[in-house]
Amino acid sequence: MSLDDSKPPRRALVTGASGAIGGAIAHALAAQGLHVLAHANANPAGAEAVVAGIRAAGGSAEALVFDLTDADACAQALEAALQAGPIQVLVSNAGAHADAVFAGMTPAQWQRVIDVNLNGFYNVAQPLMLPMLRTRWGRIVAISSVAGQAGNRGQANYAAAKAGLHGAVKSLALECASRGVTVNAVAPGIIASEMSAGAFDEAAIKRLVPMQRAGQPREVADLVAFLCGDQAAYVSGQVIAINGALYSG
Repeated sequence: MSLDDSKPPRRALVTGASGAIGGAIAHALAAQGLHVLAHANANPAGAEAVVAGIRAAGGSAEALVFDLTDADACAQALEAALQAGPIQVLVSNAGAHADAVFAGMTPAQWQRVIDVNLNGFYNVAQPLMLPMLRTRWGRIVAISSVAGQAGNRGQANYAAAKAGLHGAVKSLALECASRGVTVNAVAPGIIASEMSAGAFDEAAIKRLVPMQRAGQPREVADLVAFLCGDQAAYVSGQVIAINGALYSG
């Protein structure tokens, strides 16, 4: 992204920035000259570590802590953040899963996953929309999952939430197209992280993934950074898979 040095840097909010993928995205956006608001809820120390790393590399960042499932708390935090100007880039990355076969899935397991992965997107994106639209430039990227495209045993709640994101992204892209705001989803497959390490060993990854390896957080971050730049101005309403050819539907 080429930014005019005479103007303040564009501001980007990355939710779930304390995790492996979110942290990599925050670093990638900061490297493009954006001021990054690194969000966390349960792990604020993780977000602070990401901010420290960005600053050490010469970038600009600050941590933002709130519960994105709490609509009021979310609105208050974003109202305060918007006092410094519009947030023109949103990467909705925060996610949660509570896996169980559907016949044994509790209402709490269903609701929690929907609240974080789908309702959390609304709670963050909606307050940012009008300020973003007024600038006539914006980028929204929702981090989805291959589960939202293909489904997955034991993840009916997670797959439903991520598939819901796809519908929201496609609809919002139509609403924003004439105002210079693009809206896309990125759907990773198996990405190297603490979460995936507990679910897939090396043998399972080689069996499941045609490329025979897990993806790296930086590879997801590079794709997201492209979508958040000026060069992706004509890409909108898309669900873009990054999964090592695991699923191509």
